[in-house]
Amino acid sequence: MRVVIAEDSALLRDGLVQLLTLRGVEVAAAVDDAEKLLAAVETYRPDAAIIDIRLPPGHSDEGLRAAVTIRQTAPGTGVLIFSQYVETKYAAQLLGDGGGGVGYLLKERVVDIGEFVAALERIAAGGTALDPEVVAQLFGASRRSSALDTLTPREREVLALMAEGKSNQTIAEMFVVSERAVEKHIANIFTKLDLPPSEQGHRRVLAVLRYLKGSPARNDVG
Repeated sequence: MRVVIAEDSALLRDGLVQLLTLRGVEVAAAVDDAEKLLAAVETYRPDAAIIDIRLPPGHSDEGLRAAVTIRQTAPGTGVLIFSQYVETKYAAQLLGDGGGGVGYLLKERVVDIGEFVAALERIAAGGTALDPEVVAQLFGASRRSSALDTLTPREREVLALMAEGKSNQTIAEMFVVSERAVEKHIANIFTKLDLPPSEQGHRRVLAVLRYLKGSPARNDVG
C-alpha cells in the first residue's frame, strides 16, 4: 500500500512515516501543506492520503479542502482525515459523491498502530473508518427528516458501528448476540434505506454514505 501524508507538525509527520514504514506501508511523500499534498497525489497516485485538517498557510480548513479536491481529481485515492477536530460538515461533503474510501480518525484516540493501519487499508480498498466520537457527532448533527428516521435505535447503533468499520462478528460480540441477528439488523437497514441487492456498489458502504449525507451541520471539538 502506497500513501502520502500531509501534516504540518514535523514530529508527528516523521513519527507517522517511521511507524507506517515499519508496518510495511510505502510512504511516497510526507508534506507540510495542502499545495504540496495535491502535487504529491498527482505525482505518486497513492492508494490513500493521510491528511490533517488545519494546514499552512491559514491553519483553518486547507486540509479538508484539499481532501475534497482529491476526491474529485483522484477518485481512486482513499482519504483519511487525521485530526484533533470533528468537522461534520466536511465529513458529509467528502462523501457527497457517493463513493467510499473515506475515513476520519481523531489523533488523541488512536492508541494502536495496527488498528490504524487496518483502517488505512480498509479506506484504500473503498471502505470507511470513522472514530466513534465522529460518528456520535454526525448523528447528533443531523436535523433532516429522512429514511434514517425509520431506523430503530438498535439499527442506528448497528449503522454507527458499520460506519466505524466494525465487522458483523465484532458487532455481534459487542451486543452479545449472534451474527445472524446482526445480519438481520443490517438487512433491515438496507431495506429501509432503499438499497436493494441489485444496486451498484457495496451496500454496506452505501448505507454509511446515506447516513453521513443526512448530517449537514457543523460541529468543532477543540
